[in-house]
Amino acid sequence: MGFFQKLFGLGPKVDLADIINNQKALIVDVRTPGEFKQGHVKGSINIPLNTIAQADKKLKGKEPIVLCCASGMRSGNATSQLKSKGYSQVFNGGSWNKVNRLKQ
Repeated sequence: MGFFQKLFGLGPKVDLADIINNQKALIVDVRTPGEFKQGHVKGSINIPLNTIAQADKKLKGKEPIVLCCASGMRSGNATSQLKSKGYSQVFNGGSWNKVNRLKQ
């Protein structure tokens, strides 16, 4: 896997719509609380990127997890951080708008 793939949590193509809707993924928005207040995916939770490494109590046992942000950069970083902590079912959903369109 290349440097940018690791950095942004990119990997094999997955069916995000299936993970979100059928596997009932937890959607985690890693933007700031102010950004989250301006709009977010219904049912998502806000854990800012700078606190994601300490969020084990909120995330343990909640997989699959789909992470989102404004563009996919921060959620890619968060995906990598969680994978390095041993989470296996974490996915970079990209922008929260994209995830919102996929959620039924």
